[in-house]
Formats: sequence, structure tokens, C-alpha cells
Amino acid sequence: MTSMEAESAVTILCTSKQTRFNIGTPNHRELDIEGLNITVTSGVKTNAKGKAKAKSEGIEILANAKLRLKAGQRYALIGRNGTGKSTLLKAIAEKLIPGIPEEMRVVILQQTDTGDANTDDGPASTSDNGEGPVVLEEVIERATAKHAVQREIGILSKGINSGDSFGTLRAFRKIHHERLQKELFLKDKDARLRSGARGMQARKALTVMEKKVAQFQSQYEENDEDISPETLSKETTEAADMLADLQLQVEPSKLADVECKAKKILTGLGFTDSRMAQPVSSLSGGWKMRTALAAALLQETDILILDEPTNFLDLLGIIWLQRHLTSLASSPDAPTLILVSHDRDFISLCTDLLILKDKNIEPFHGDLPAYEAARAEKRTHMAKVKDAQDKQKEHMQQTIQRNLREGKAKDDQNKIRQAKSRQKKLDGRWGLETSAKGGRFKLNRDLVGYHLTSRAEVEVPTDEKPVSFAIPGPSELRFPGALVSLEGVAFRYPGDKSKAKMVLRDVSLSVGVGDRIGVVGLNGSGKSTLVKLLVEETRPVAGTLTKHPRLKLGYYAQHAVEELLKLGRGEPELTALALLTREVHGELDEGETRGLLAQLGLPGRLASDVPVRRLSGGQLVRLEMGRILWQRPHCLVLDEVTTHLDYETVAALREALRDWEGAVVVISHDRWFVRGVVEGIGDEESEDEDDRAGTKAARRRVVYRLKAGEMKVLEGGVSEFEEGVERRVRRLEGY
Repeated sequence: MTSMEAESAVTILCTSKQTRFNIGTPNHRELDIEGLNITVTSGVKTNAKGKAKAKSEGIEILANAKLRLKAGQRYALIGRNGTGKSTLLKAIAEKLIPGIPEEMRVVILQQTDTGDANTDDGPASTSDNGEGPVVLEEVIERATAKHAVQREIGILSKGINSGDSFGTLRAFRKIHHERLQKELFLKDKDARLRSGARGMQARKALTVMEKKVAQFQSQYEENDEDISPETLSKETTEAADMLADLQLQVEPSKLADVECKAKKILTGLGFTDSRMAQPVSSLSGGWKMRTALAAALLQETDILILDEPTNFLDLLGIIWLQRHLTSLASSPDAPTLILVSHDRDFISLCTDLLILKDKNIEPFHGDLPAYEAARAEKRTHMAKVKDAQDKQKEHMQQTIQRNLREGKAKDDQNKIRQAKSRQKKLDGRWGLETSAKGGRFKLNRDLVGYHLTSRAEVEVPTDEKPVSFAIPGPSELRFPGALVSLEGVAFRYPGDKSKAKMVLRDVSLSVGVGDRIGVVGLNGSGKSTLVKLLVEETRPVAGTLTKHPRLKLGYYAQHAVEELLKLGRGEPELTALALLTREVHGELDEGETRGLLAQLGLPGRLASDVPVRRLSGGQLVRLEMGRILWQRPHCLVLDEVTTHLDYETVAALREALRDWEGAVVVISHDRWFVRGVVEGIGDEESEDEDDRAGTKAARRRVVYRLKAGEMKVLEGGVSEFEEGVERRVRRLEGY
């Protein structure tokens, strides 16, 4: 059965096999779907019944895949940018996949542009004239549909208070009519998505519902004079009962409990009482996304889907969310979690992985390091097995040829039969000696159906082509000295003369050749302000900034992707190659420009044919790095560079920066990334390349913490900062 998400430009087509398993009493926190196919197409036209009339060729995301989720488990969905993770999550959330029951409650927080998610270089918006609900009201409304209930209460109350029995009846029938229409829509959607036994049930339910709606429609349009006194009395009583039930849903004690939970969640995500009372319309993009995350966490659901929730959180929010999602597992009706995140430390909370690659979903019970270790171990083992079998096969072929020669020469039929028997084994029964479960291979059990050979070939698992992220070395400085230095710097916003409002106080920082500097801190601590001082986008009110006279500084701003998208929308035909060619001013020829983009992962037609506005978030990060690196800077200042990257690209960038000769200043909430780039800590060993080579590493490695505008060296590095934040989270949990 095919399902569709009807949009003006993009359509998601889903098909799957369905079984009769557990039809009567389904567990809505579980999914067991086989033969799943998902294709994203454009230009699909549908008729009045929703059936496709014509469609253009689409992009196949999944082909004959299995999707199995166990109740209460926490799954990390892993895959490179562009493999279709967000599409799969959307198909699950909107129940486009046949086999997902309409009754299943699914809550999704979709990945979106974060805007100024982590901005901490200006005061929060506190407009008193903002329109719409305040943050706390919005979160409660999304989780409880309080306004919808209150609307129905208002309709009924108006009818009952009119003093006219017919007014009460009309109000009751209006609400009943709206509910029936909504239920009909859901039944119709369910019937179109189902096939087999479930499809038959769904179509029967739709037929019953259509009759019910048709019968009530004539009743809904009935004139007052045609309504019998008995019906009037009966429905007036039912209206009073309905009003009482609705009022119970918004009972002050029940709402107070929901409000208490909402406040705890919002506090954990970094909201102060004053920010909770702000209109949602006055918030920045990042705070709006936190509001949406709070609403998702507050709702009662069967499956909770979070797509890159850490993009707009600082470390306090990340650790709180990590602990909150882990604590949900203790509840007997804990939702099944599907999580997408590039933050390797954050996804360690997951119990299972779903690896999306080669149009398939590979399940793995364990965390990401365990998966990578298991895959490496399997690759090593299968390589040994294949090598041994290749040697054995070569020996058998030599023996067969020798026996055939000798048998024919001496007319020895035994040797000829022996040679043919061995050849038959080589041709049809050569391959894996073990089954998929690790036991001895049995033909009648492990290879059902017709096959050209009786056993599968021994295949050594091959990884996908490694992610490319090569950074060209810095240009020559000619004479030594600090690259950039801040001495006793202070900053406050223009017009604010109060010393108490200082964003930075007495900050000193020196960046030398090859240094690795990490700056950590919670949102609002002054990190972005410090960055803008370093790159001279703003000037200090006190202190001095000095630069090396030949310094070339490369600055990646945290909103770089959004700015590129804005540029791409303004020039719809602009490509990555055209943009970079325009900006190098002839200093690089086309071959050199293409070479640089290819080094960063934008090769060939991707650079020259695909418009900037069509590039993914990860590809836009690569383009922005190209705009920075073509000048071969001596120092890179990277402000939240990992936000739009998948975990493999983050790993590739981390490795590239660890060995780069220039200086790097990193501002990031990604602990794993900062540990690798700044502290030089790898997955298996903590020494950097220079140390492994046996030489003394001249580069300086320092992690600073910014707090309330003051900067301090953390001797314990990122771990020290993490421990301090965890203590603060534990205090918040007692809120």
C-alpha cells in the first residue's frame, strides 16, 4: 500500500509489508515493519481520492528495509547528511508508513534553522508589547490542548447560559459535528494507508464512520420545529454532562500539576522566570526552539522523536536533557525514543543504534563506540576467513587440475570423479561456513529458496568512502610573535554606563602559532562577544587588542549557514563554485578553486551545478570553510562550527584540525569535539601527532571558561567544566 504526504513541491511515498501479528491488542510503543520503501519525489499530482496520477522520478531513501522498535528503548538514528534521516522521522511522525496505527501517539521535534540559538552577545528581548501567549502558556497549551478544551467550554457555556434549550442543543451538536469531522478525516487517512488484514479493518471502520457522519448531518441541519421534546431534553442533559467533563480537564489542581512539570522542564532548558513570562513572539529563534522542545517533553506520547535537539542548547541544557531522557526509562510507560544528534557524548544515552546507509536500516544493540569496535573486529575476522579460504581454494584448484591430468593420463576414473566432486563443491558449496547467528551453516535452514550457489560468498565489510575534510596549511608568517592578544579587555553595550552590566571584565588572552584554545561557557556568559573582539567586529571599552602585522584570520560565525542560505535565496542560480570564484578575485584559477572545494567535500558538479540554496546544512558549512581557507589563514576562530554536520563529518573535521599547523580557537558546546581539537584527546590515545612521533609538542593547549564575563583557565580542561555543570544540573533537579 502506498502513502503520501501531499505538498506543493515534495511528496514522501511509503510502502511496506503488513502482517496479522497483534492486530487486536497492538503495543503502540513498538513498531515492526518489513519491506519498507521510502521515496521522496517532486511534481506529484493527485486526484480527488488522493491517488497519484503522475509523478516525476524521486530519490529513494529506503529499499526493502526493516524498522523494528521495542517499547521504552532509546534509539540513536545514525547516518550521513543526505541519507534521509529527517525524511524517515517525518514519515513516522505523520504516520505515512503503512503499519503505523493511527492511534499511536507520536511527538516530533524537527530539525530547523536555529537562527540566533546560542547568541549571548546581547540582552534578551523583553518587549512588553509582544503579541500571543507567553512561553509557559504556550508549552502548556501544546501539551494539553487547553485552549481547544476551553473553546468547547465557551461554546457550551454560551448555549446553556442563553436560557434557550434549543441554544443548548445547537451548541452541543456543533461540538459533536466538529469531532465527527475530525474523526472521519483520521479514519479516511488510516484506510488509505493500510492493506491486508489491517486495511480491511480500516476500510470497514471508515464505512461505519461515513454512515455515522451522514446520519448526524441530517440531524445537525434539523429545524427547531422538527425536534421532539424527548430529543431536546435528552441532548440538553448530554450537553450539561459534556460541559462537566470538559471542565474536569481544565480543573485548577490538574493544570497546576501540569504547570509545575512545565516549569521544571523549562528551567532545565535554561529559562528563567522572567523569560517564561515573555511572549513567544518576542523570543529569538533558539529560544523558540527550546519552547518547542519543552512542549514535546511535556506531552504524553508513545514515540518521542528528537531531531538534533542540542543545536540550540548550551552544555547546561544538554546535560539536563541527557539526564531527563535517561530518567524516563524508569517509568513503566516510558515512550520509545528516536534521537538524531551529531554530539557523540549526548547520544551515549541511547541503548540502541539504527544505522541508515545503503538504503537500509541496520540495527545494533549498544552505543556508537561499541558499534565501531564490533564492525572493525568483524572486518578483521572476515578478512582472515577470506584469506584462509582463498588459499584453500587455490590449493584445491591445483589439486583438481593435477587429478584431472593424472586421471585422464592413466584412465583413472576414481581420480576423475574425485576431481569433479571437488569442483562441484568449489562451484556450488563454497563460501560461508557459519550462519548469520554464528552457528554452523545448514543449507535447508539458512538458505531457503532458489539460489545460484548453495552458500553466500565470504564478504569483508567495507566502510563507506571516508568523509573528506582536508585543510590547507597556513601561509608563511616570515617573523615570529603572538598572532592576536587581548590585554585587560572589558566590554559593555553602548549606552549602558553601569559597571554591573559589563559583559566582559579584565579579559586577557594570547594566541600564538599552533596554539589550541578552547572557550567554554553557558549561553549569556560572553563567548560571542569575546569572539567579536578577537575578529574586530566590535571594540572594547577598556584594554588593548594587538595583532601580528601579517596575520590572516579565518572566522566561522555561528550563523554562517543562515547567512549563506539568505545569500542563496537572493541569487537563486548562485553555485558554490561561482560564489568562491567571485570572492577569490582571480587569486585562484578555476582548477585551484575546484580543488579546494573538492578537498572540503564539494567535488565536481556538486560545486558547479547545485545552487547554494539547494545545499544541505553540512554542505553549506563546507562552503563557508572554503570561503575562509582559500586565503590560507594563520589562525581559525570557529564559533559552533559543528551545528549542521553529521557525526562522521564532525569526526573528520576534528581530526583535520588536530594536525593542522595553524592556531585554532574553538567555541563549542560539543565536548567530544573540543576534547579532540583543543586537548588533543583521540578515541584511543591522548597523545597528539607530535607526541606520537617522539618530539616535544610546541603548541599550547588551553581551555578557558567564561562565566559572568570573567575568564579562567580550567586546569582539568573540558571535564572540569562538565563536572561543574553536572553539579548545577543536580541542583536544578531539586527545583
